[in-house]
Amino acid sequence: MMENYTFNSYMLRIEGLNVEEASMYPVFFLLLFVYLFILVANIGIVALIILDKSLHQPMYLLFCNLPFNDILGNSVMLPRVLMDIVQPPAERLISYYECVVQAFCSHMFGTTSHTVLMIMAFDRYVAICNPLRYSVIMTNRMVMKLTVSAWGSALVLVGILLGLTVRLSRCRTLITNPFCDNASLFKLSCESVVINNIYGLTFTVLLLTASIGSIIVTYSRITVVCLTSNSKSLNSKALKTCSTHLFVYMIMFVFGKMNIALHRFPEYSEYRKVCLILFHIIPGSLNPIIYGVQSKEMKRFLSKLLHSRKVLSA
Repeated sequence: MMENYTFNSYMLRIEGLNVEEASMYPVFFLLLFVYLFILVANIGIVALIILDKSLHQPMYLLFCNLPFNDILGNSVMLPRVLMDIVQPPAERLISYYECVVQAFCSHMFGTTSHTVLMIMAFDRYVAICNPLRYSVIMTNRMVMKLTVSAWGSALVLVGILLGLTVRLSRCRTLITNPFCDNASLFKLSCESVVINNIYGLTFTVLLLTASIGSIIVTYSRITVVCLTSNSKSLNSKALKTCSTHLFVYMIMFVFGKMNIALHRFPEYSEYRKVCLILFHIIPGSLNPIIYGVQSKEMKRFLSKLLHSRKVLSA
């Protein structure tokens, strides 16, 4: 019976966060508040874009991918983390299939964060470097193509990543993470994971090269246009939209790479767990605030909505 449980077991144990009993409920309610804020803020900003016809522009339609991705990534991760915080370690169980789905969604979140920011960088490049041709290039069809390419490329890359892991047999049952990811899954195997490591490294290098490369190329050209232009309004628009976009990208990049680096150092496992959670919740919390505050159209629509409510209540 013991052998059946440890070899190819369909029930796995999640290590979760090691929270002291005195801190258990403060941490639980803090993460619950953050999760609810992510849901409300991201659903709210998508609703604003749908309701206000003046926001039916390529920039905002492409941005809608970020809130959707943030909701997906955090809804897969945070409820599980919250549940495990209040449970004793021995009762933190998850089925293998649920774990695979969770790992798939977690990696889709990370990969799509990069691909969506890449297509948003392209939009900003066209808007600032080719303003006269913007409406011709950034049609609804182009927005749809960019959206499909962002999600489609992530789906293929992550599908292969998890497919290589699912083929492995398992001789361990402990997930040393607050939730499932690919590295935690293939560490359950006693087989050779050389192919997994090679593909994982190739996947990471390919994604980062494309991501960083597109950001450098687009922002270099935007910078050149701004430096050679005498238009204050163009420079102000470029600074506002591009600094926002770059700030979001840098936050995601730093926490994502810290997590990859800390996977190589088992002695820092608790720091890795915290970093992994922050990688999900910080962009999800900041994206609606940053883009909402930065957008004049969104601020105008919100003030109009609040004013109409005041009139109705009066």
